[in-house]
Amino acid sequence: MRTMKESVLSLSRTTGRFTSGARVLPSFLLAGGQRCGTTSLYRALAQHPLLLKPVLHKGVHYFDVAYGRGSAWYQAHFPLRVSAALLAHRYGTRAQAFESSPYYLFHPLAGERIAADLPGVKLVVLVRDPVERACSAHAHELARGFETESHFEYAIELEAGRLAGAEELLREEPHALHHSHRHHAYLARGRYADQLDRVEAMIGRERVLVLDSHRFFAEPEAVYDRVLEFLGVPHLGYPVFERHNGRPLPRQVPEVLGKALRDHFEAYDARLVRWLGGEPSWRR
Repeated sequence: MRTMKESVLSLSRTTGRFTSGARVLPSFLLAGGQRCGTTSLYRALAQHPLLLKPVLHKGVHYFDVAYGRGSAWYQAHFPLRVSAALLAHRYGTRAQAFESSPYYLFHPLAGERIAADLPGVKLVVLVRDPVERACSAHAHELARGFETESHFEYAIELEAGRLAGAEELLREEPHALHHSHRHHAYLARGRYADQLDRVEAMIGRERVLVLDSHRFFAEPEAVYDRVLEFLGVPHLGYPVFERHNGRPLPRQVPEVLGKALRDHFEAYDARLVRWLGGEPSWRR
C-alpha cells in the first residue's frame, strides 16, 4: 500500500509530465563524485534565488539509471519556465535549473547522454582524498544495506571480481543496471582522472569545473564564489554552509593497506593537477 508521500510524488510526476514542455532544463549538473560533498554544495547552491533545484528531490538519476523513462519524465522534475522568467525579471539575469546525481561522473554512458540532451550544459565535480572516499563509501553502502561485506579490506579485495564486465554490460544493454558498479566501486570511483578524461571528450574542458572538497569544507565562501563565477551567476550574499550526509569512518585504515592504496592512487592524483590548478590537498 502506498504511503502518503509516495502518492504525492506520483501525482507530482504525472502533473510534471503533462507540463514538461513548459519547464526549464538544467544549465548545470553536480555530477559527482560520490561521498565528496555534493549534497553539501547542492544545498548551499539551492539557497541562491536564481539557482532552481528539482521540484521533487535532489538526485534525478536520469542520465545513469533512469534514461529509459524519456526526456518528458526528466523535464517534469524541474520548475516551470514562467517561474524562471519571473525570477529573471526580478533580478535582471536568467535563472538556472540544476540537479545533483553523483553517479553521473562514473557511469560509462552518462557523459555522452548529457552531451546529446543538454548541449551547452556545465558540470561541477568535487573530488576528495580517494582513500577517505573509499572508506566512506564502504561505510555508507554497508549502512544502507547495499554492501554485505563488513570488512573494508575484504570489500576492496572483492571489487575487481564484482566489477568485471560491468562497463561492457552497461554499454551493450544501455538500460541495464549493475548493482556492484553502482554500489561497490570503492577504488574505481576514486580514479577521478579517468572519469574526467571521459567527460572532457564529451562536454569540453571549459565546461567542467573540478573542486577539491577538502578546500570547500575549509573555505566554503571562496569555493562558492568560484562556482558562481563559473556559472555566470551574480553574488547575492552567502548561504548557510552546513555539512550534509556525512558519515564518520568506522576505524582507521591499517597502515600497510593505507600505504598500498595511496601508492595505487598516486598516478591518478597527479593527473588532477591540471584540473585543480595545483596539487590535490591530500597530496601536499
